[in-house]
Amino acid sequence: MSDSKQTFEMEKVYTPREIEDKLYRMWEESGAFAPRRVEGKKPFTIVMPPPNITGQLHMGHAMDCLLQDAPIRYHRMKGDPTLWLPGTDHASIATEVKIVDQMRSEGLTKEMIGREAFLERAWKWKQEYGGRINRQQRRLGASCDWSRERFTMDEGCNEAVREVFVDMYRKGYIYRGNRIINWCPVCRTALSDAEVEYEEQASHLWHIHYPAADGGKGVTVATTRPETMLGDTAVAVHPDDARYQALVGKMVVLPIMNKLIPVVADTYVDMAFGTGAVKITPAHDPNDFEVAKRHDLEIIRVTNDDGTMNAFAGKFEGMPETQCRKAVVKELEATGHLVKVEDYTHNVGTCYRCHTTVDPVTSLQWFVKMAPLAKPAIEVVREGKTKFIPERFSKIYFNWMENIRDWCISRQLWWGHRIPAWYCEECGETIVDKHAPHKCPKCGSTRLRQDEDVLDTWFSSGLWPFSTLGWPKQTEDLKYFYPTSMLVTGYDIIFFWVARMIFSGIAQMGETPFDTVLIHGLVRDAQGRKMSKSLGNGVDPLEVIDNYGADALRFSLAMGISPGNDTRFSTEKVESARNFANKVWNASRFVLMNMDSREQIDPALLTLPDQWILARLQKAVAEVSAHMEDGDFGLSANKIYDFTWNEFCDWYIEMSKGRLTGTDEAQKRNVRAVLYLVLESVLKLLHPFMPFLTEEVYQHLPNAQGMLILAPWPEVNPAFAFEGEERQMEGLMEIIRTIRNLRAEMKVAANKRTHITLIPEAGWAEALAIAEPYLQRLAGASGVSFAAKGEASAEKTVSAICASAEIRIPLGDLVDFDKEIARLEKERALLENEIARAQARLTNPGFTGKAPAALVAQEQEKLATNQTMLASLAQRIAELKAGA
Repeated sequence: MSDSKQTFEMEKVYTPREIEDKLYRMWEESGAFAPRRVEGKKPFTIVMPPPNITGQLHMGHAMDCLLQDAPIRYHRMKGDPTLWLPGTDHASIATEVKIVDQMRSEGLTKEMIGREAFLERAWKWKQEYGGRINRQQRRLGASCDWSRERFTMDEGCNEAVREVFVDMYRKGYIYRGNRIINWCPVCRTALSDAEVEYEEQASHLWHIHYPAADGGKGVTVATTRPETMLGDTAVAVHPDDARYQALVGKMVVLPIMNKLIPVVADTYVDMAFGTGAVKITPAHDPNDFEVAKRHDLEIIRVTNDDGTMNAFAGKFEGMPETQCRKAVVKELEATGHLVKVEDYTHNVGTCYRCHTTVDPVTSLQWFVKMAPLAKPAIEVVREGKTKFIPERFSKIYFNWMENIRDWCISRQLWWGHRIPAWYCEECGETIVDKHAPHKCPKCGSTRLRQDEDVLDTWFSSGLWPFSTLGWPKQTEDLKYFYPTSMLVTGYDIIFFWVARMIFSGIAQMGETPFDTVLIHGLVRDAQGRKMSKSLGNGVDPLEVIDNYGADALRFSLAMGISPGNDTRFSTEKVESARNFANKVWNASRFVLMNMDSREQIDPALLTLPDQWILARLQKAVAEVSAHMEDGDFGLSANKIYDFTWNEFCDWYIEMSKGRLTGTDEAQKRNVRAVLYLVLESVLKLLHPFMPFLTEEVYQHLPNAQGMLILAPWPEVNPAFAFEGEERQMEGLMEIIRTIRNLRAEMKVAANKRTHITLIPEAGWAEALAIAEPYLQRLAGASGVSFAAKGEASAEKTVSAICASAEIRIPLGDLVDFDKEIARLEKERALLENEIARAQARLTNPGFTGKAPAALVAQEQEKLATNQTMLASLAQRIAELKAGA
């Protein structure tokens, strides 16, 4: 941190490894990440989506980190009280699986060591691995307030979980009951609907005949899971289906089990699908479960928790489901009940953790009643109190929330928030309380047993925006920073997390937890494939940082991204970002080598290039700031790149060199002042994306105050809006570009200097009067002269037409005249085509009558310019043909 000019020069080469750790320590130890609360001023707050304690940094984390850190650094520099609150998630299933695998290698199981010993291992695991991903985030430059770091199972969060569970239970939103749930036979736990991933699988549709008990026709049903028929308790048909009206209320025989089951009429059945008759297996299908409730049918579960068949499956008991399926089909075939088998492709639910096929089963679990909670959560998004970026993701949110079922929140695990419910061994009373009861309030017994299950991880994660700020205590942080400003997350957890935070925030705090939900896509490989262990195409961000630096990785992820869309990672992108970092470093070294102290701009001494770069800077500041406000960080990064590389480095710095080495001391001071202002502004604009490089350069600026991380964000200065001069400079730059292109096309040696004649278009003579020194430095000119329009050339020349002037260059014997005429004819053809297109458009009433007046005027101006250029070109071709 510097209060005055550093006395040492910048290193010749930018070496990220040598500065990143040093700068991060400086930021953290100085308290730069801590919010500076200003009463009455709205803060900008982000709560970090808590990564799992089992996590290892991957490209998705790196993207997540960038898209939170960039707006945090931007708002901090704007002077907003800014809080980015970090933390980690206990991740029940993922962590328990890891610990169980570790124990298996020791020949141990959970049951062998017991719950308490298992939890001791889990906490030890958390201490050993929980901080790893935070250390990795530091390497990425995450500027979050680590002093406020939280963990979803710390005492404060645990208190919040108990408070919410008890409150919702007493209000009737949480209940315990036997309902159909998603069961993972490998993880041995219930899953919520959001934890089930669907994948298309090729299977079969088995058509099975159920004979009528009275010897009549019977009915044929179709199923993709013939093993579940062992638990059928009815066949359903639509009440309006004339084919089956005689069967309704009668009995059919369940094959293999040889038991009678009723035929019921229910509007759930689709008459047009299949045979119009459906087997009802209430314990293994959510729709069948609802039918069973309406018709008071028996509910028979035929599978165990480990995916094997139970005693209700009869002679198939003990078989794995897949083996049972084959045995059932074989017997149906043998008894003549299998009518036919069809190939069938359908979506199958799988566990989001282990990807095993999920088994819908009835089970005694804890649930959250979702309908009353979903309604206000839908309204806050419809009313715009919470908005999605991009907006299209709100439709996914609505679709999920409007069709949501009750949420199964109990998990058959040991690691997690244990459900605060106790059962009396004497009278069976259920006691739900924030604290362990000493005796049963109903019968007075002390023989109480706590529920063995833990809560779904997403239950505690859903409270994250307010539990991390101290709730249920009414802390100063909670009062000031809630609701938060922005949530940054991937589209894959809208259901898991975003929806649950919104309805939890409304239920407990009375308002939505964040204003904006910024959705980002996946980071894919260079071929567009999802990164995965199976493909072996994953990239370790830390390795990228080791090789290229954190800033290069961050900027490569920012360039070209757009909200909600997937992006591709490639080494080429990182190398391009590294090259940009080197460009900024070298430009900074050049500027600083030419100054000893900061100097003030004298407006009276500003030249055309000065006015142009200052005008372009104002537009860059305005555009970058607007994109940062809109959450379109990809456009921000692109604009910074274009301005810095193409305008500041390639044009202005090159144009400034002549004056820096000249003899006019006043001009030297003024050009240094402009260079300083633009460089300082570039560092500030770039800081949210490349924090390390920009901070390091900033520390070398003469008279720099404090740290860049806390420096004020640039503001647009209307005094530097030189629109006319900007246009004039663009005209001069077009001439330089055209000469460069001509020389390249004619293969003129770089050290060959040529005289240039300019024939200005109307209104351009004064602006181009200053062109000579710039054409000498940037276009290889030995000298510049001016000619009047229509004035013939005394020698053979090659020429080109720009909007501001005609350019003539005598190239003598270096030019093949026939080749030059051919080139100009080609240029004329292009102009003629463009003129014809514009004329057709301007004579089309559909365009002139409907298009905005400004667009029509722009098209007319472009046509006039092209017609002028064509006339000059035709004259030049004629001259060349006459002189050849």
